[in-house]
Amino acid sequence: MRHRVPRPEDGRVTEIIAGLYMSPLEFLVLSGAVALVVARWLPPAVRPRVTIAAGAVLVLSATVLSGVGIRWQMLPVLAGAAVALPFALSPLLRRRTGRPARRARWWLALPGSVACVGLIAAGPVAAWAFPVPVFPEPSGRFAVGTLVVQWTDPRRPESFTADPHDRRTVVVQLWYPAQRSPAGAPRARYLGRTEHEARTVCDALAREAGLPGFLVDGVPRARTRSVVDAPVAGGGGRFPVVLFSPGSGGVRTQNTAWAEELASHGYVVAALDHPYDSAAVVLADGRTIHTRIASTGDRGKDDELAVGWTAVRAADLSFVLTQLDRPGRGEITGPLTGRLDTGRVAVAGHSMGGAAALQAARQDRRFDAVIDLDGYPHGPASPSLHQPTLALTQAITPGTDPRYLPRLTEALGLGTATSYRLTIPGAAHLTFMDAPLYLPPVPSAVGSLGRTESPHVVATTTLAFLDTTLRHRPGDLAGVLSAYGDLSVHHPENSR
Repeated sequence: MRHRVPRPEDGRVTEIIAGLYMSPLEFLVLSGAVALVVARWLPPAVRPRVTIAAGAVLVLSATVLSGVGIRWQMLPVLAGAAVALPFALSPLLRRRTGRPARRARWWLALPGSVACVGLIAAGPVAAWAFPVPVFPEPSGRFAVGTLVVQWTDPRRPESFTADPHDRRTVVVQLWYPAQRSPAGAPRARYLGRTEHEARTVCDALAREAGLPGFLVDGVPRARTRSVVDAPVAGGGGRFPVVLFSPGSGGVRTQNTAWAEELASHGYVVAALDHPYDSAAVVLADGRTIHTRIASTGDRGKDDELAVGWTAVRAADLSFVLTQLDRPGRGEITGPLTGRLDTGRVAVAGHSMGGAAALQAARQDRRFDAVIDLDGYPHGPASPSLHQPTLALTQAITPGTDPRYLPRLTEALGLGTATSYRLTIPGAAHLTFMDAPLYLPPVPSAVGSLGRTESPHVVATTTLAFLDTTLRHRPGDLAGVLSAYGDLSVHHPENSR
């Protein structure tokens, strides 16, 4: 089985071999290296031909790959081949010069062959653990387009700087139902509009996570399933809107797989970068704003800081909804003019973004539904939520903050609309974003659902909730949700 994704360099399609997460060129290098080592143990009659063929494949594919860009995961493969190559070619060269071929005895050659195979095997293991992410094909009937906008709120000072003239600016990426693009149309980059932006953001995210940047250097190479500035889907209808706030230090693209799935089902998703909070935000003028928020290690002080950061995010969400309402009403022109149904809007977020979504919904009654993806509710629990809310949480363990579920239950229980809390077995905090697509499948970090099932579960449950609350489609929402975990339903009458 193979996944097809666009090449980062020119937008053309490259195949990624499923499971190994390697391109055909990388697989050729791997095959040539393995054949070079194995040739030593083949019968004498076929050994020369296999050695020559393996060496030729290895050298040619490695040469081409070096022009495209060699990932660090291929370095152990090349190292193993480099060690094996002299021993493989030496008997052939000696025969050509008329000298007798010499081969080490098997018990001397075996440790060297095992060492070379070990080096070579480290390559595909590393490629599997830290792959170029392959985004799932959206399942809806629409193709997906994307665009990025930047807006400044002239009425709101920037609270993270001392400049009294600085005004709050946000960068927003939209994913929307689009017309089918021609075959071979280049797909949007992941993490940024340009390669420079993608690498800048990736490096900043790696620093936030405490990872060496080279480990995830394949992530900026990824292409998504969206086409930049693709024509909006025909038909003239209006699409419900979902606003999204990422986690602490997170960026607007962190839930791209989820956003593309929603857009393919007829929603417009608008995800925000929160400057000075997101790990790195590249502005239209080329400036990069890095995060200024950081934990102090003191729980009380951190809780107080988080309340303030959440309030800024909630204001950002309301401001973006106001901006989206302008093309929705036809006040400004653009590709989505007249196609946004800002009378049907959900606000969503992951982690701190989930807390911001809850606060934004309390303060702004234009939001009709709320999705909290494993977000601890920061800030006041009043006024009560009047919107239906879906809270997805990771599996609860002894290491979970003991305040989390009581705070979340309080927020949902005080609401005046039916709300749902779904705890998903096998989920971890990073399950609810794109991380399972490109980080090692360590259960404590990304959960145990796997790279395919993680985005599927998050998208299926949230889509069912949005279809019920924004589109008022009939169906057994509780039944759909309960199929994926432990469901608690909070009815309005239970809060009185």
